[in-house]
Amino acid sequence: MRKPELLMPAGSLDVLRTAVVYGADAVYIGGEAFGLRAKAHNFSPEEMREGIRFAHDRGVKVYVTANILAHNQDLAGVEEYFEQLKSVGPDALIISDPGVFAVARRVLPQVEVHISTQANNTNYGTYLFWHELGARRVVSARELSLEELKEIRGRIPEDMEIETFVHGAMCISYSGRCLLSNFFTGRDANQGACTHPCRWKYAVVEETRPGEYMPVYENDRGTFIFNSKDLCMVEHIPELMEAGIDSFKVEGRMKTALYVATVARAYRKAIDDYREGPQVFQKNLEWYKEEIGKCTNREFTTGFFFGKPDSDAHIYSSSTYVKNYTYLGTIESIDERGLGLLEQKNKFSVGERIEVMKPDGRNLETAVREIWNEDGERQDSAPHARQLVYVKLDVQTEKFDILRRKEV
Repeated sequence: MRKPELLMPAGSLDVLRTAVVYGADAVYIGGEAFGLRAKAHNFSPEEMREGIRFAHDRGVKVYVTANILAHNQDLAGVEEYFEQLKSVGPDALIISDPGVFAVARRVLPQVEVHISTQANNTNYGTYLFWHELGARRVVSARELSLEELKEIRGRIPEDMEIETFVHGAMCISYSGRCLLSNFFTGRDANQGACTHPCRWKYAVVEETRPGEYMPVYENDRGTFIFNSKDLCMVEHIPELMEAGIDSFKVEGRMKTALYVATVARAYRKAIDDYREGPQVFQKNLEWYKEEIGKCTNREFTTGFFFGKPDSDAHIYSSSTYVKNYTYLGTIESIDERGLGLLEQKNKFSVGERIEVMKPDGRNLETAVREIWNEDGERQDSAPHARQLVYVKLDVQTEKFDILRRKEV
């Protein structure tokens, strides 16, 4: 059985560190251009170097996305960008466009190339095509079933790797080939500027009544008729591992550190437990599911892994996000008083009951005893996002612990 890599997303340097500490084997990030998440914070060359250094010091790989579908005017910039990456040292580039692929092989021949899901990789012939051109790994289209992935594994060279999305948002269009964003707003999804119109609320207009909008109520928040459920395969880790997949990929370069930590920790434990033994996995199955449910998500689906969804497992949902926990911040350091320093992400107050999430799997419920600002003044609450505060809790905190609050 192959040992799968757990590949986590990171939209910022802080989230990269979180992904590494909470169990990722590899992290994928975007630079300031040519990736498909233009609205993410993304990484400057200096941040890339720092993030790669942090990851490599802990035995974790870093892949850089350059997976736009390039237009003529992009190619000169792509070449310049890849020249800059020579000094950054990523472990691989994630690419979908053949023109960009050719530039990468010429400018960075020593760096592995992984073919993005944007290239619509749905058959073993496509895998063999990219392998002959020098690609090390191909990311499968989300529309493939486990049986199709098994067949691909049996028909490609042993040294070629299969990467598959196992968790996160699903697109309403074939592996990201959606035109709604470009049509509605002029922002091209395949150039990294998607406005996610599939998540918008819609109404119905009858042909003979222009301008008369008739709401369609699917829940009390409105109708979200294009809104896909989120993929979640944590309880099917055994089937994924037996299929011979090399890398389990989690979607979400625009997600918070809390989301990345929660998902990474749960999948890390699930993978390690199954490698220890199926009985260990079964014993802890409810823990994985419970933990995954603590991060912000839509309803969950297994997507296309077990065939095309039928009416009982439809991938579309009328609901919006479910938010069970609020991210308060990540402990950045401990001072001489034993207080934890964090950049506060949401409001919390003295006396509140919160939870400390630790990389080793423990969740410690505690009370907030004291809050101090940077000027050494005690506060009753930490109301302003992005301010640095010191906190004293009932339990001991360490660097990289995450503070979160359960929402009723």
